[in-house]
Amino acid sequence: MSEQDLTGRRAVVTGGGSGIGLACASEFASRGAHVVIADLNADAAQRAASEIGGEAWVVDLSDTAALDDLVLEADILVNNAGIQRVAPIAEFDPDAFRTIQRIMLEAPFLLIRAALPGMYERGWGRVVNISSVHGLRASAFKSAYVAAKHGLEGLSKVTALEGGPHGVTSNCINPGYVRTPLVEKQIADQAHVHGIPESEVVEKVMLTESAIKRLVDPAEVASLAGWLASDRAGMVTGASYTMDGGWSAR
Repeated sequence: MSEQDLTGRRAVVTGGGSGIGLACASEFASRGAHVVIADLNADAAQRAASEIGGEAWVVDLSDTAALDDLVLEADILVNNAGIQRVAPIAEFDPDAFRTIQRIMLEAPFLLIRAALPGMYERGWGRVVNISSVHGLRASAFKSAYVAAKHGLEGLSKVTALEGGPHGVTSNCINPGYVRTPLVEKQIADQAHVHGIPESEVVEKVMLTESAIKRLVDPAEVASLAGWLASDRAGMVTGASYTMDGGWSAR
């Protein structure tokens, strides 16, 4: 049983119905937090909420205008929701580019904006942004994703500077490829743009830069998120924690 060091805290996790988000939600719940599973997929959100004893919030984060006047009660906010599209810039669909920016950069800004007043009032808050090694490095064929993650890095740092005097920290976690549905869905697209069989994508594309030749487990990301949300990480802010098997060491 995990230490109950988040008892009394309210955590909101976007994309919490699966993958990294679900792992983070489970981590926080095991440590005593009340967790809100925010997800577009209503069934996944309800199922996850039932599993951890939390609540579901069915929300379309691509509809950013609907978030303009949101008031969000959260002690811990995890900006995790994301999608991926793989294509050369010259062939990249403009609407897909815009959608990725809305979900992965505009929505985190609006959620942080909605949560900060309550965090400031209570004198305590944690913003954990699930970025990526692609927030620090680039890969071909991922212009929208790389641009959004680089933007998230900057947003996180500004949040850290503004939130520090109010007891609010903001940090990024930067994993490499994580064993999630998002990564699994990329394999066919990666095979197409690189001209290789799908069976070779993990080895020849996803792990080529990593010194440790395996995918990251979602629970590993969640364990770091749990620490960042704890009082023990009160002096950690404006940071970006790589969990990429050595990819960004190159």
